[in-house]
Amino acid sequence: MPRRSIFAILVLVASLIAASAAAAATGGHASLLIRHQVRGCHTWSVDGGTFRATQTVKLRHGSLLVLTNNDVMPHTFVLTSGPKVRIAHPRLGHMGASLTITLARPGTYHFTTKPGEDYPGMDGMKTIGEDNVLRLTVVVS
Repeated sequence: MPRRSIFAILVLVASLIAASAAAAATGGHASLLIRHQVRGCHTWSVDGGTFRATQTVKLRHGSLLVLTNNDVMPHTFVLTSGPKVRIAHPRLGHMGASLTITLARPGTYHFTTKPGEDYPGMDGMKTIGEDNVLRLTVVVS
């Protein structure tokens, strides 16, 4: 194969990789996972990243936001400010419960959760310090 053809193929592959990385960076969806931990009681992670109490996500309008509760207590997902969004079933009442919302309009959305009581049978789950308040900012372009 001529050198020029190999170079053209490499440039094409590099362009495709760059385009897919750019698409991932702007986001078509984001997945959040709430977990239990000893210090602060609970945190959440975006797309498998670092678990923290406060998270920020940038997405395109029309993107999906998927939230899964893997905590030992139920959580209710609440929009505190920003464009209106329909949250059909905001209560994540058990481990493994999830919800999906569509962020149809550009803007800055602020969410939190309202944790409930520990699940039955989880007596003896100890935590250290005050419980974290989960906060999520989603910037939709």
